[in-house]
Amino acid sequence: MKRLLVISLMLLLAVAAPSVLLAQAPQGERRGGGQRQGGAPEGRGGRGDGQGQGQARGGAPQQPPQAISQIKPGLFLVTGAGGNTTVRVTNDGLIVGDTKNLGDQFYNELMTRIRSVSDKPVKWVVVTHHHQDHSGNIGKFQEAGAKVVVHSNLNKNLETYAPQQGKPAMANTPYNKKEYDIKLGGVTAKVYHFGSAHTSGDSFLYYPDLKVLQGGDAIVGAAPNIDFPFKGSGVEWIRVLNQVAKLDFDTVVPGHSAQGQTTMSRADFMAYKMKWETLISRARELVKKGTPKDQLLAQIKTDDIGWNVNTQQWQQPVRLDPFYAELKAAK
Repeated sequence: MKRLLVISLMLLLAVAAPSVLLAQAPQGERRGGGQRQGGAPEGRGGRGDGQGQGQARGGAPQQPPQAISQIKPGLFLVTGAGGNTTVRVTNDGLIVGDTKNLGDQFYNELMTRIRSVSDKPVKWVVVTHHHQDHSGNIGKFQEAGAKVVVHSNLNKNLETYAPQQGKPAMANTPYNKKEYDIKLGGVTAKVYHFGSAHTSGDSFLYYPDLKVLQGGDAIVGAAPNIDFPFKGSGVEWIRVLNQVAKLDFDTVVPGHSAQGQTTMSRADFMAYKMKWETLISRARELVKKGTPKDQLLAQIKTDDIGWNVNTQQWQQPVRLDPFYAELKAAK
């Protein structure tokens, strides 16, 4: 009887052990291949990966796997593994907006999601800015035959950009004017550059027929950040958003979505724009009153707009110094 009891206990432990070990495994190693989603924070310029990147092992929770959903007829959104990606299906091929984190794993997973809605080739790609969670797989799409449209400042920024994940490829179709038009399969996609905001190379992808705008990290569902090392600007950001507001859209795909909200309405965008105006107005007033630079961020009232700018990221001299300087110079 005692021997039977011992055998039963041993069998019970053998069955339970894998579950216990799985529950204790670091997050990101529970998905088959042992690879983590997201990546470590980027190097030069601080957090160059946008809003949603994961931390190194033992850090913040990682992003969920990529998932695809329809926004409007013929237009799909792929979330996860970097910035938001859009896919426009036309009769003659696909137009993709942003390319996820750099790496075969992320590219292959993105293509699997794309192939779930269409087997047509990707003919055009638009990349909203140079941070690797949006530009990571430029090279892969170009190797597959796509034209990748970026503002010329994006390619210029890539020359000195050095993220830990690796350097994205230069895009093969840069433009240096305010607007670039793509026509494919009866669909017109407009790409706009209105000036410096998140970076100096921000582009907006706009579908007039669907009234949908993809904003990259110039429009996000959380507190934004200004990449001053790559010529971003808080003061100019407001002017950029004023130009965006002139477009006829009812849906916005942000660079990174707010929790529980994948897209934004026009009203959401206008509220986001007002928060920027409030932040810059209050910051300029403080500078005008002679507030010392090292006290500026702590004194900007932001609790009513839900943005905390008194953070380590904003406090870095590489960001705070040019922010204070442009506020002081602004008319």
